Amino acid sequence: MKTLLIVYHSMTGGTEQLTRAVAQGASAEPGVRVRLLTAPQTGPDDVLAADAYLFACPENLAAIAGLMKDFFDRCYYPALERIEGRPYAALICAGSDGGNAARQIERIATGWRLKPAAPPLIVRTHAQTPEAILAPKRIPPEDLQRAGELGAALAAGVAMGVF
Repeated sequence: MKTLLIVYHSMTGGTEQLTRAVAQGASAEPGVRVRLLTAPQTGPDDVLAADAYLFACPENLAAIAGLMKDFFDRCYYPALERIEGRPYAALICAGSDGGNAARQIERIATGWRLKPAAPPLIVRTHAQTPEAILAPKRIPPEDLQRAGELGAALAAGVAMGVF
């Protein structure tokens, strides 16, 4: 049995909806166990025990969310040189861009020597005012479907040993 670890942070619910769609898509694959954990819940032992990863967070101030950064800070060195070659994907929920957060995750994953299994999935909510940015998010069905497809593809690749 292979393990897909989904690590996420969500402040307004958008990223959480997307990661639940990823988990649902991945759960359909026999032979793959899906673990969905928030960034504060996740420690180095969780990272070491997984065969593949999905890292998901909002982009805040053109960067990964602080609690996601905290996860990477706590887990980076304990996992360094121990998870090389494992596949990963990234998911960013952003107001208008998301590219910088995706690049940050890519740089961290490169340091861990992980293999990208898919391009980053960036979902833009178009929230631009303080009120819209802080409001609870409702992710459209088509974006949830894309997240589910990412989960299914990642789990299938892990199950088949493609990555």
